[in-house]
Amino acid sequence: MSVFNQPRKRVIQLIILGMVTLIISRLFFLQIVEKKYAKLADANAVLRKVVYPSRGIIYDRQNRSILGNDVLYDLVVTPASVKNIDTAYLCNILKIDKEEFKKRIINAIVKNGRVRQSVFAPLLAPEVFGQLQESMYLFSPGFELVPRQIRSYPYSAAANILGYIAEISPAMLKDTANYSSYNSGDYLGFTGLEKTYESVLMGQRGIQYLVKDNLNRPQGAYENGEFDSAAVAGKNLRLSLDIELQQLGEQMMKGKSGSIVAIDPQTGGILAMVSGPSFDPNLLTGSNRSANFSKLYTDTTKPLFNRAIQATYPPGSTFKPMIALVGLDEGVITPSFGYPCRGAYYGCSRPIKCEHHDPGHAANLRLALSHSCNAYFSHVYRLSVDAAKFGGIKEGGMQKWADYMNTFGFGHKIGVDIPSEGRGLVPDKKYYDARYKGSWNSCTSVFLGIGQGELLLTPLQMANAMCIVANRGSYYIPHFVASIDNDDTHLLDKYKKKHEGAHISDSAYSAVIHGMTDVVESGTGRIAQIEGITIGGKTGTAENYGIINGVRTKLKNHALFVAFAPAENPRIAIAVVVENSGFGATYAAPIASLMMEKYLKDSISTKRQPLLKKVMETVTLDQSLLAKSHLDSLNNNAIMLKKKS
Repeated sequence: MSVFNQPRKRVIQLIILGMVTLIISRLFFLQIVEKKYAKLADANAVLRKVVYPSRGIIYDRQNRSILGNDVLYDLVVTPASVKNIDTAYLCNILKIDKEEFKKRIINAIVKNGRVRQSVFAPLLAPEVFGQLQESMYLFSPGFELVPRQIRSYPYSAAANILGYIAEISPAMLKDTANYSSYNSGDYLGFTGLEKTYESVLMGQRGIQYLVKDNLNRPQGAYENGEFDSAAVAGKNLRLSLDIELQQLGEQMMKGKSGSIVAIDPQTGGILAMVSGPSFDPNLLTGSNRSANFSKLYTDTTKPLFNRAIQATYPPGSTFKPMIALVGLDEGVITPSFGYPCRGAYYGCSRPIKCEHHDPGHAANLRLALSHSCNAYFSHVYRLSVDAAKFGGIKEGGMQKWADYMNTFGFGHKIGVDIPSEGRGLVPDKKYYDARYKGSWNSCTSVFLGIGQGELLLTPLQMANAMCIVANRGSYYIPHFVASIDNDDTHLLDKYKKKHEGAHISDSAYSAVIHGMTDVVESGTGRIAQIEGITIGGKTGTAENYGIINGVRTKLKNHALFVAFAPAENPRIAIAVVVENSGFGATYAAPIASLMMEKYLKDSISTKRQPLLKKVMETVTLDQSLLAKSHLDSLNNNAIMLKKKS
């Protein structure tokens, strides 16, 4: 007879019998055959220890290690296990009193509970660690020494690029969407490349089980390491950065506020990115990290502010090549177009003065660029936005001009691989309609023609624009990381892709490049000349305003210089901004030129050493800011500590 025709009672009995048989078989396997769970049940005699992996190392373009690892120790506590220890002796070693001891225990309980480990004394100095190591049996099982890798910076440079690591906060731990793989006490990247590439630098934690004796002292591996899992080291980063070039830039920007950005136009790899004033990155590692961070954060010179990607400036006359390219592409001028400049532009209600009054300085585009004629480019700007084919400035001319600027990389984030990049500002039709309630024309915005007015760019955007000009229209997204060791990610794919910038004719780019080489050969940027190398460049002097006592006040001008070299086959594009320092040719052009010479020739010639010395010794920062700054003393302390270690 079929099972399906038996009484329902028999079917239920068979189902129950099958389930009981399955349960008994599983229990027999777990308790008799499989030994793993029985062994791990010996928790009272086994110490579970987290093994932190080596964080990935960062190398520069010459395979020099510019960010490595050292080891210090944390003293961690499990509050529920702190019983009958010599509190006075521990306090004496740590140089704290009993009130501070109680406070730290309470903080640990609040932070992670009574039965979970918390850091009691982080990153112990070597002498403190030595004393504790000899006496840890007196403080067990409540306290334990845990090795902690810290970052070390052998070149003491590139702080704002590399970033720093710090312990994960309780608030971050609650964010399970982004930090589910982290535990209390873990360190992670907070800024710079450390943050962007955290997922590949961090590695993977391991677990080690150790047998404890009756005094809770580790005696060796449990079951010969059968249940241990090995830590996996983080992956190394290989950068396009040249650390010696970076160091030179930081030395030249000492005592100055501003930035330097140098890029390889052929790859988009960033060769140097300096934000001045800078600081020694070793200040943000080790036991004094928190105290040093507080001092840097409140310092009057704002060393934590990465001016290269966060600060925005009117580009001044460095913007004129872009004005020329738009005018040429729209057909409102030709390379031979001239303008009868009489020392100023009088096309609008107020004259826009021109620095160079020698006859014929605006007879054609090359001369206008080399002599930086304000009147010429004010006029070209108005011809472009007022062009009839766009219906005039309000119908389409202003928006078309803004679209051109966007294709040069202005007015939006470019996508560099460190966080906190600024957007800058390119005013468009919507902007002027909102600001002037529809009552505006090309004279309202005429100062855009000379890189002033509402226009604001970051130094990174200026350097990237030079890559576009040097490459005659194309560029790669600027980035630091050229490769990742054993890379199985797609993090770098977007940096390998060639992008087309402004779709402007090759002949237009040629005309502008010729004018830019004239700037250095015979124009306003002659101080930037390098023997045997043809440079395309442009000086800039940007008007600078600030609010003093609630009043908008004219301050000392910013100096700017942008360039690329060699002009015929560019290998470096650069932008330099020196705040409050006057004309672009005074400091910005020499700094850019010395950086290019160092990169292209690997050294600075003997005859230019006096120029280098002058630049390094010049201080342009406001003396009142310097008087209140602690930056020099902090950097000097970092150097002294490094020598001792």
